[in-house]
Amino acid sequence: MAGGLVGLLDDVVTLAKLAATSLDDIGAAAGRATSKAAGVVIDDAAVTPQYVHGLAANRELPIIKKIAKGSFRNKLLFVVPVLLLLSELLPVLLTPLLMLGGAYLCYEAVHKIWAVVAGHDHGEATTEKMKSEDEVVSGAIRTDLILSAEIMTIALNEVADEPLVSRGLILVVVAIGITILIYGVVALLVRMDDVGLHLAETRENGMATFGRRLVGAMPKVLSALGIIGTAAMLWVGGHIELIGLEELGLTAPYDLVHGWEESVHEAVEGGLGGLLAWLVNTAGSAVLGLVFGAVLVGGQMTWAKLRGEAPSH
Repeated sequence: MAGGLVGLLDDVVTLAKLAATSLDDIGAAAGRATSKAAGVVIDDAAVTPQYVHGLAANRELPIIKKIAKGSFRNKLLFVVPVLLLLSELLPVLLTPLLMLGGAYLCYEAVHKIWAVVAGHDHGEATTEKMKSEDEVVSGAIRTDLILSAEIMTIALNEVADEPLVSRGLILVVVAIGITILIYGVVALLVRMDDVGLHLAETRENGMATFGRRLVGAMPKVLSALGIIGTAAMLWVGGHIELIGLEELGLTAPYDLVHGWEESVHEAVEGGLGGLLAWLVNTAGSAVLGLVFGAVLVGGQMTWAKLRGEAPSH
């Protein structure tokens, strides 16, 4: 009996070790997958505060909470199951699907740049303020669905060789972690000016000065996040198209950018060479993303003009 009990305990310990190893593997894979989707995550975090801009302060967090719940539903009930089904039954569609999402990122980035250049971004913000809370939440969740699909597709592409169960667990971990990260950061951002105002009104000397500076800095921080998010969309979207074209047999763009990257890496030794090579690859991807986005935005505006509609800004 004692020997059987010891054997059973050994089996339990072995299973526990295997489970711990599996969890470590899943966590590591989820971390890799999340890092690849960083550009879209930054843009998602930069976009969301705009939905509550100009609304009453006491409604900001409840609205963000509603959008976060919608984001969880988007990822866990729709995006993850569909992607897992595709990856198991039609994996050949993953590269085109990823490229479609990359094209959307390029389009959105150029769309934002054009809105600033053409002076249409202020009008959009004014229109957004006129919407009801339900309309704001509904619009934000629709946008989140597209961004969530792209984030999860990028994540899936990094773990496509994993078994189905591991793949599913990794995507669930990524979905939950990224959603908490994005909307946690957003909640902090939208209330940071309130914290600054509280410090300015209730504290003295250095803390009051810090509070005033915090209030003054938040519009600049949000603006900088928007710029970083747009640049990240161009880079990530362009890189997705670059790799996708190479996988589909159109290797010229990839060979060109990769050749520049290798030349810089060989010309400059050490860590600096690696950094410069990465910057060259990033710049090349961003330029390709800019070209893709410009073609798509130009096509959309031309189509709208032919139909006699006002171009979407």
